[in-house]
Amino acid sequence: MKTIFELKQDLATLGQQVQKQNDLIMQKATDPAVTSEDLTGMQKAKEDLQQRFDIVKKQHDQMEAEQKQSLSKGQFTESEDPKQKVIDAKATLIRKTIAKEAVPLDVRQALGDDDASKGGKFLPKTVANDIISEPVVKNPLREVSTITNIPNLEIPKVTFTLDDDDFIADMETAKELKAKGDTVVFSRHKFKVYTGISETILAGTNTNLVSTVELNLQSGVAAKERKVAFATAPKTGEEHMSFYDEKNVKIKKVEGEDLYKSIKAAIADLHEDYRENAKIMMKYADYLNIIETLANGSATLYTAQPEQILGKPVIFTDAAEVPVVGDFSYSHFNYDIGSLYEQDKDIKTGVNLFVVTAWFDHQIKLASAFRLATVKKA
Repeated sequence: MKTIFELKQDLATLGQQVQKQNDLIMQKATDPAVTSEDLTGMQKAKEDLQQRFDIVKKQHDQMEAEQKQSLSKGQFTESEDPKQKVIDAKATLIRKTIAKEAVPLDVRQALGDDDASKGGKFLPKTVANDIISEPVVKNPLREVSTITNIPNLEIPKVTFTLDDDDFIADMETAKELKAKGDTVVFSRHKFKVYTGISETILAGTNTNLVSTVELNLQSGVAAKERKVAFATAPKTGEEHMSFYDEKNVKIKKVEGEDLYKSIKAAIADLHEDYRENAKIMMKYADYLNIIETLANGSATLYTAQPEQILGKPVIFTDAAEVPVVGDFSYSHFNYDIGSLYEQDKDIKTGVNLFVVTAWFDHQIKLASAFRLATVKKA
């Protein structure tokens, strides 16, 4: 088989012959002594040379493309744009994972992977950070809670103390610190997020592939956060993550004759240190019931802002079976190191699955910073 260099030489020779034959035809076409049969023969010779040239060029172009691909193997991008480099690196990581191939070192380094040299399958920092931020399926707690990505996180429950007094005016907080300690230690709880990738997406552009995968993973992570925080029947080991946990968290319940009065009472029951930054997390349907009761046929209240009605900012989520009132900065999500990315395939549909396994924890740092607004049973 000829080398690509030999094919280049053949192309140059055939190209010259085609051009020479074309010039000859143009010259003879104006000569009355040349018959039409002679011109037809020369034209046929030119077409034959052109056909040979096309065959050699096709083989040359194919070998050249294969050579470029071979030379660029392991190089995930040629772009000079830093953002595009990251997108291309993510796309390479996804495709290599789906193909069950090793992810090149330069790709890992571009994504901030510190553990590449150890041969581990840790999720690179850039991918991890993007997955746990800006989800599409919303977890409303993200707007008000603390989100960190720190291994073995341990923090104080109270951020400052004074040396000349008891420093905690709220007796419930003081009792809680005495009973549970003054620090919060975050543990590791594993969960998996799956995203299906069709063959067309996998074979598509890097930007489309990365945006599709990240969109789905972000949504899955946010849905998990919301689920554990508002679980009325938490899984074993996840009880402490829920605002409704009566065993570990034990948030105080404040009752009222109706939901409106119980929310007002819950706000008033908070110590002023928490009341100032308090917000209300509740179902939109519950809010509409409150408005319907208060309006009594008038349309005025329907146009008012929820904060004007209830006295504190309101965040709606259907996950809040019982309204939660409090300072949500004491709600803290932390993601630990050691996320894994894996590949699987749904044999029924043939869709490839990109799987992320992560470890996280949700801690309600001070139960005394919250209240549950409940309605008295008739």
